[in-house]
Amino acid sequence: MAKIAVIYNAWRKPLALTDMGYIRWIKIAEALARCGHEVDILTNEPTWLKWWDSKKVIPMAPNLQRKPIGKAKWSDYDVIKTLFNIGFKTLEKYQGDQHPFIISKLGSVVGPREMPGIYFYGKTREDFYACQERISERCKYITVLTEKARELWIDCHGVEEKMLLVPGGVDHEIPDPGKNPFPATDEKICIFAGNVYNERSQPEANKVLIEKLNQLGKLLGNHGVRLYMFGPGDVSKLNTRYVTYKGVIPYEASWDYFHHADVGIVVSAGAFMHNNESTKIYHYLRAGLPYVSENGFPNDYLADASQLGYAVPSGDMPLMAEKIIAAANRSWDRDFAINYILDNHTWDKRAAVYDQLIRKSFG
Repeated sequence: MAKIAVIYNAWRKPLALTDMGYIRWIKIAEALARCGHEVDILTNEPTWLKWWDSKKVIPMAPNLQRKPIGKAKWSDYDVIKTLFNIGFKTLEKYQGDQHPFIISKLGSVVGPREMPGIYFYGKTREDFYACQERISERCKYITVLTEKARELWIDCHGVEEKMLLVPGGVDHEIPDPGKNPFPATDEKICIFAGNVYNERSQPEANKVLIEKLNQLGKLLGNHGVRLYMFGPGDVSKLNTRYVTYKGVIPYEASWDYFHHADVGIVVSAGAFMHNNESTKIYHYLRAGLPYVSENGFPNDYLADASQLGYAVPSGDMPLMAEKIIAAANRSWDRDFAINYILDNHTWDKRAAVYDQLIRKSFG
């Protein structure tokens, strides 16, 4: 088995499952540890936070521990796995980017110029592309979420033999339903769970997502459905008359929102999402929650495959509202969807791709 370091950012805050970046960081590390590898999550948690105290935030599983990245000795590791551009930049900052076996996972791939379906612009896109060039040169494998992202990477950087396709995933085991977090009401409950970005990260996407949520909230409110949202991002323009914002919900607690809602939704920043699948769909389906999504995501097929959702043309909010109302009132075969997800889309299924590569190299 191998000794693996998993790196995301070096922010000075406690490790916590609060957004999809952190969730993937922890869940992939846990899944690799379940494969039998010795896995270290390298963080830059504050020095004032006692190490034994910080471990209460997220219990570490067998074969898994977290260590301060500033004390890392890179030659101790067989494999270094970085997450997103910032993960590779963090490795560079701590002078580990010359390691011979780096696997770099990217959330988005950009081109040498602005392109449809890729919502990064100007200096942000240029910085991403420059980082991609360094990743292409220094990493043994590059992981992307979608086939389109894989094709774009090969067009820009070559190295087809380095490319891995590993989408998002979800837990095999989830908490049983607990206390209902929604108020007692005759209204049906619709939820949007996810990041809506901010001025520093995809401000154009933030504007579009908030506008769509406001529009849907108003349409649904006229038909006895209340829209709730939770997750990070700038919600200053969210119209609380029509949408109830619940803040950033801890990961374990979020399952009660899925268990007790009537329908989940996915809205997109544009008609075509080149890189970004919707990871929240896996979580909706794992909880047996019907969902309605705009078309344009690489995992649009999940609505049909799971038999627990609808996909509508991107931008058609009145039709989406109709489908949300229909989904909230329909009788569904939820067990079929749950079993489909368990068979195909868990973090253990995703980690198996890495496990096979690592076993070939290190036994």
